Amino acid sequence: MLIHIRVFGRVQGVGFRAWTRRKALSLELSGWVRNRIDGSVEIMAEGPDEAIRLFLTDCRKGSSFSRVDRVEPVYIPDAPLLPIEDGVFLNQPTV
Repeated sequence: MLIHIRVFGRVQGVGFRAWTRRKALSLELSGWVRNRIDGSVEIMAEGPDEAIRLFLTDCRKGSSFSRVDRVEPVYIPDAPLLPIEDGVFLNQPTV
């Protein structure tokens, strides 16, 4: 399953991207996370359905120093695989 997630709240400057990467890797997801110029965090993750569901639940809670106000997930059915090696989750620069 492939999912695109936008997370809004106090999610920049609080270690949210690093936390997201650790969570994703612990669930054996592939993908990336990056800050957006509007203050949100954008995530693209791919993996087994159950792992994606657990990851989304974690994203709604956030890290200990963050405050998640809103999460906007978009499931992408039947999408081609991300051009990222399995088990790799990148922490990308702000766009």
